[in-house]
Amino acid sequence: MSDEEPSVTSALAALIAKAIARDGGWLPFDRFMALALYAPGLGYYANASRKFGALPSTGSDFVTAPELTPLFGRTLGRQVGQALQATGTDQVWEFGAGSGALAQQLLEALGPAVACYTIVDLSGSLRERQQERLKAHAGTVRWVSELPQRFSGVVVGNEVLDAMPVKLLHRVQGAWQERGVAAAGGAGGGFRFEDRPTGLRPPVAVEGTHDYLTEIHPQAQAFIRTLADRLEAGAAFFLDYGYPEHEYWHPQRHMGTLMCHRGHRSDPDPLQDVGTKDITAHVDFTGIALAAQEAGLGVLGYTSQARFLFNCGLLELAADAGPAQHAAMQKLVNEHEMGELFKVIGLAAGDFRDAMGFARGDRTGRL
Repeated sequence: MSDEEPSVTSALAALIAKAIARDGGWLPFDRFMALALYAPGLGYYANASRKFGALPSTGSDFVTAPELTPLFGRTLGRQVGQALQATGTDQVWEFGAGSGALAQQLLEALGPAVACYTIVDLSGSLRERQQERLKAHAGTVRWVSELPQRFSGVVVGNEVLDAMPVKLLHRVQGAWQERGVAAAGGAGGGFRFEDRPTGLRPPVAVEGTHDYLTEIHPQAQAFIRTLADRLEAGAAFFLDYGYPEHEYWHPQRHMGTLMCHRGHRSDPDPLQDVGTKDITAHVDFTGIALAAQEAGLGVLGYTSQARFLFNCGLLELAADAGPAQHAAMQKLVNEHEMGELFKVIGLAAGDFRDAMGFARGDRTGRL
């Protein structure tokens, strides 16, 4: 832990404790998660910690696909380029651009096809790093904190949906309860989980009577509905780890998918060391697809990251790459690494249908 981290944790913990007190001693987990990740200047994505990097020695917490190899962004760029041409648009919108690596790769791959590249990011510290990295594209890139009421273009989100706050549901002795956060009390302070009766349920019945902890995703689905309401023409591609609903709420997945990441290690306790680690949950891709369709977007396809990248020409682009890039590419597509765990869903506003990334191996029928 760096010298800065204890002060971040204590200040953020005090902020969360005040929120708990204002709400009568209990916060739903999604509100706790929102503060832990996004509280201005203190939340994990709003403070100055390193976050993104390939190795723990860099002081980073995890690595994303664009940091592994530029082949990721160049390959995704083929799909984005096709969507720009098919929808008659020239703008790209990226949510949660992280280190700026994906933006750099897409801008280099797409060149003059992109008149404006807009990054939607709430983090001031990350925005500074992105601006430094993207100086060569200063005339094309801009930053906003929210979507406009109407816009057109191609939307990209890599590992964005998994960081949207989730609600926790806990079935105990057959009764569903919502899991929230309360003050732990005592001299040490801190937080503890507390369950309360609720009418909320997972979207599908979970077989069995055993105790069962899981998540539901109202904020991610609300985000998709907002996107659908405002996207006049264009497409959207989201890449993330997750499942269709029949796998997500499988009876054997009784401890849910909530996980924290710090120093390239994982742990299941979001209540400890708030502000110093990422908190994520796997994506319910069925819920994303249904929210999109109900709000008027078409589903272009849904498949594994490996199949999507192969469909977009990864092997062709990697033909002249060196051994290090080929090794990194394997992490993107191997089933035991990112290739199967990560999925891609494509959405469209308008008549665009035949997205190259889903030409083979489309799993939309399994959602």
